[in-house]
Amino acid sequence: MTLKQLRAFLEAVRTGSFTAAAARMDITQASVSELIRKLEDEHGTPVFSRGGRRLVLTAAGSALLPFAERAVAAADGAEQALRSVRSLRGGVATFGLLRNAAYYLLSDLAEQFHDNYPEVRIRLIGLNSVEVASAVAAGTVEAGLVVLPIDDEGLDVTPLLRDEVRYASADPARVAEPVTTAGLGRSRLILYDAHYGWADPTRRQLAERAQVAGVKLEPWIEVEHVESALALVARGIGDTIVSRAVAESSVCPPSVHTVEFAEPLHETIALVSREGEVLSPASRELARLAQRMLLSRS
Repeated sequence: MTLKQLRAFLEAVRTGSFTAAAARMDITQASVSELIRKLEDEHGTPVFSRGGRRLVLTAAGSALLPFAERAVAAADGAEQALRSVRSLRGGVATFGLLRNAAYYLLSDLAEQFHDNYPEVRIRLIGLNSVEVASAVAAGTVEAGLVVLPIDDEGLDVTPLLRDEVRYASADPARVAEPVTTAGLGRSRLILYDAHYGWADPTRRQLAERAQVAGVKLEPWIEVEHVESALALVARGIGDTIVSRAVAESSVCPPSVHTVEFAEPLHETIALVSREGEVLSPASRELARLAQRMLLSRS
């Protein structure tokens, strides 16, 4: 069964005759008849009842119709997608990034996209995952990268990369062995993403663990940025948690050491878009580049 056969079948259904279908397809009536005949011969059943002034679908033709419509529509959409990427000449690409995007090799995303499509404007919105997910669901941002878990109602979520979360301290004794949830509860915690608090995805994981263990977690100091938290940790004021990507970056002071959790903790980075929605060509290409850059880190 070929797309050309399905196109001939659909045009015959729409116009009611092989002659009219041939005119719509800009081929001969004999070619349309041959396409339909081969389709019927290959599957051993007629799709049209011949004889009247207008073609009438058989039971087999009626069964085939919705599948033919979807197949041809999908093929047309695929062609349009390829043409649109090839001809990106304007518009705006909108994309949300998790706040620590730079630690996952995403700092050059805008430059790479601009090099490929210099006539397309870019809006990269660096927010906490909570707001990225909310903005995508609301339609103000087409797609974005988030750390799970998030509230995913109305979203398509594609996990891409898992990164370990580690306990960070300037006191070697506090990172001599894996940290338990009970041990975390006894720590002087310096946590970042103060604006979002326990709605932050990584904090949500910690809170759920603490609740199950009967431990209460209360940060000693809260700041907005991981860099600020690490600077305070380096001065011996308290301890924090960081992803391995941050721990292995230059922003982590040499005096700050990290250790895993006794029960391993991970951040899962995912691509989110509105459920069932097709991205604009520019935003789709921006999402593809971001995904490729992120996966290259792993």
